[in-house]
Amino acid sequence: MSQPKRKSLLGVWAYSIGATGLAVYFTFAAVQGDYGIFNRVQITAEAEALKAELAEISREVAVMENKTRRLSDSYLDLDLLDEQARSVLGLIRSDEIVVR
Repeated sequence: MSQPKRKSLLGVWAYSIGATGLAVYFTFAAVQGDYGIFNRVQITAEAEALKAELAEISREVAVMENKTRRLSDSYLDLDLLDEQARSVLGLIRSDEIVVR
């Protein structure tokens, strides 16, 4: 009579070890896996950083578009033209003194 009890006890142990192993595996995958919590937090942080970078670049593009429009043939901003000629070409007026 001790044989059937021993097989039953061995089956319970095997089932418990298998279930525990699966639970540990799925818990690890839920936390550390490709779609786990830690990876999701990292991706969310990267997305926020990229959104901030996109906003900064969009602002820079808007500034450049404004300068381009102000230097176009249809609309010419003489102050901006003078500023660009001084900074890019190094031009000065004849009545100005350069101090370095």
